[in-house]
Amino acid sequence: MDDPNTKKTALYNDHAALGGKIIPFAGYWMPVQYPTGIMAEHRRVRSTVGIFDVSHMGEFEFHGPEAEKFLNYLTINDVTKLTVGQVQYSAMCYPDGGMVDDLLVYRFADHYLMVVNAANLPKDRDWVLQHLPKQGVEFKDVSDDITLLAIQGPRSLEMLKPIITPDLEPLQYYHFFQGKVAGMDAIISRTGYTGELGYEIYLQRRHSKNLWDQLFAVGKRYDLEPIGLGARDTLRLEMKYCLYGNDIDATTNPLEADLGWITKLNKGDFIGRDAIMKSKAAGLTRKLVGFEVLDRSVPRHGYPIIKDGKAVGVTTSGNHSVMLGKGIGMGYVPTQSSAIGTELELDLRGSHHPIKIVATPFYNPPKN
Repeated sequence: MDDPNTKKTALYNDHAALGGKIIPFAGYWMPVQYPTGIMAEHRRVRSTVGIFDVSHMGEFEFHGPEAEKFLNYLTINDVTKLTVGQVQYSAMCYPDGGMVDDLLVYRFADHYLMVVNAANLPKDRDWVLQHLPKQGVEFKDVSDDITLLAIQGPRSLEMLKPIITPDLEPLQYYHFFQGKVAGMDAIISRTGYTGELGYEIYLQRRHSKNLWDQLFAVGKRYDLEPIGLGARDTLRLEMKYCLYGNDIDATTNPLEADLGWITKLNKGDFIGRDAIMKSKAAGLTRKLVGFEVLDRSVPRHGYPIIKDGKAVGVTTSGNHSVMLGKGIGMGYVPTQSSAIGTELELDLRGSHHPIKIVATPFYNPPKN
């Protein structure tokens, strides 16, 4: 693991010491799983609390009097609706409506923070710089300065509350504040990628080891465990949360990806708006759906979806659902075949297996 072009998070040595299986991912050496295995890690997050090192994610800061206007043009959601301390799920699109990336926008009193997917970081940065106005907006890529930890699970509030100030309990979903964690300055937000109650902690890289150790100290009574990329993927799939590169990419527009709820066509001009409006007016030809497998098969990315013996779509994400004990997947199918209850087939290397389109999320965590 000596590739000079592959980065290490500040906690790389800790992951290795915990027996993490380290793989190259999005330009970083990242733990895909730990000795307990993906299924046990998945259950840990669903039952008590787990911790993810997601420091490979990208963070961009935007300052200046034109920052709001610029971000509203660059992204598909309505940035003007954000209040200080609020987070917004959004995306950037190409002029043809295809998706550059999905992302989060944080509004501070004097600037904005955009959080982008690790695998898209260089591309996203180039896209931003390509459209950045000559004046009025100051852009800064702070990705390498920040450690980002996600603490997810039904007992995450109980675990974190004693070491975070101000009081964590009033923090609403998709909001954040600047405070202290175990005495260290941090940004604390509540978004999540698992469907469980959970929080994100952004802090300066130099404090990473101290925070990691403090979290495991307070988390011991909650059976806190480190969680790798493998369980992160199975957890988000049970919620039907999109993964860029699988479920959304430059060939998909947000409406067919079931992201119309973040696509504000009435807010004014933004990159991709005209193309998205045209596709809406013409009628969507395909739609991203969730399906379950009706036998014991496990769907995977790229498996064709079959109707009447012909391929009509493709699986974008698929796996065995730990909580449901069955194969589940997502994929694009023709709009006329997208209704809940529609039965189709999956082509697994030449053999056909029955599937049914179902309501999502596939799994509904108990209310916290």
